Amino acid sequence: MKIQPVILSGGAGARLWPLSREQYPKQLLAFQGKSTLLQKTVLRLEGLSTLAGQLAEPIIVCNEQHRFLVAEQLRAIGHESAAILLEPEGRNTAPALTVAALAALNGDDDPVLLVMPADHVIVDSDAYHAAVKTAAELANDGALVTFGIVPTAPETGFGYIRKGSPIGTTQSYRLDAFVEKPDADMAKVYVESDEYFWNSGMFVMRASVWIEQLTQFQPQMVAACRQSLEQATDDLDFCRLDADAFRACPNDSIDYVVMERLGANAGGESLAAVVPLDAGWSDLGAWSAIWEVGESCGDGNVSTGDVMSHNCSNSLFHSEHRLVAGVGLKDILVVETADAVMVAHKDHAQDVKKIVEQLKVDKRSERLVHRQVYRPWGSYEGIDAGERFQVKRIVVKPGAALSLQMHHHRAEHWIVVKGTARVTCGDKEFLLSENQSTYIPIGEKHRLENPGTMPLEIIEVQSGSYLGEDDIVRFEDRYGRKGDGRDENSGQ
Repeated sequence: MKIQPVILSGGAGARLWPLSREQYPKQLLAFQGKSTLLQKTVLRLEGLSTLAGQLAEPIIVCNEQHRFLVAEQLRAIGHESAAILLEPEGRNTAPALTVAALAALNGDDDPVLLVMPADHVIVDSDAYHAAVKTAAELANDGALVTFGIVPTAPETGFGYIRKGSPIGTTQSYRLDAFVEKPDADMAKVYVESDEYFWNSGMFVMRASVWIEQLTQFQPQMVAACRQSLEQATDDLDFCRLDADAFRACPNDSIDYVVMERLGANAGGESLAAVVPLDAGWSDLGAWSAIWEVGESCGDGNVSTGDVMSHNCSNSLFHSEHRLVAGVGLKDILVVETADAVMVAHKDHAQDVKKIVEQLKVDKRSERLVHRQVYRPWGSYEGIDAGERFQVKRIVVKPGAALSLQMHHHRAEHWIVVKGTARVTCGDKEFLLSENQSTYIPIGEKHRLENPGTMPLEIIEVQSGSYLGEDDIVRFEDRYGRKGDGRDENSGQ
């Protein structure tokens, strides 16, 4: 039996703003230790091959604007050979799984797909591996399997799964029905009945079985996904799905489009099964969940970064750049970043997304990016800005280069503060070392490169009538970005 992991990495994580941003979402962040949630999802697979058969390199399905960040994080943990499928826009989990299933069906190969969101926490790897082994065996025999999280409290923020009859001697059940998020009283009834699990959003099934079932319920989705994959283009190490075909795909979840229709409650014997999972699971859906999984002190406070507190209890303090001080707080969430501070009561943690929605209405950049913005060649960070000028700190990785480009509305001064820069300006090419500088006139073709073995750091002072990141004409780019500034990773 071959197991093909499929990792869905398309979420935005709006409820974890201001740390999670649209162009740097929660799955790419590290909340506990140095590994990000995406990296932990991949590393969690280690040891599965000895339990459940041959284990393939993962297929990652992600939004194209995250492609370089995803690739870099996979490279950092030794999984650069993982396949990365790029969605031109999010169309929910069912289309993402479908393109992965079609990609996995290669010749006579019909692997068992292990489908996982990239942003979950699972504490007990051994319990997780044992549940995957049970699920894979059921899926190998034709079942569509989901994991039901053994509830620890009457949560109202999760959907529930009602279990049916036991399946043989395995620790699994027929799936009876999916149940919407309950109110507090009904959630208590569910937990006390011992008949319900939390809906995990993780699945196991054969690739062909998924396509077969989806074809019955939503043939348009299968056709659109198949066309998007057949017309896909290779872009460096990525597979870029055809945009027009993928956008024609219906926007549906795995639960809604197939799994809910297979429950025994929907009529007939269920093809769907549920395997209980009791492994310290969390979907980190809000800052209150970060508090729950964090390491707390005696007063129940969870603190990260430069934090001081007095007479506080059951609160979360997260500092990225400055001292955060709390006095007399209870059940409060405080999150500080370089450009935003969020304060909320734990009972209203889910409503943080309302702030993100307002940021979108107001067209504010804090919804999209942090002050430090990552690019395939390195990063830049805004230091200061005013009328007709802005100052950035730019870091270029060893051997990396920005595109050959020009600007219509701004000139630039570059000052090297660390490392060595190779500069192209018009028809001239020259080196700059520390404390040396150069001037790039408006309309001049230019490029910045790092020919050294250590990071290059420069201070860039921009001046002009318009300083937006879309004021760029790109002539050459080793990262395959568009030449007119419309690419979401175009800036710089």
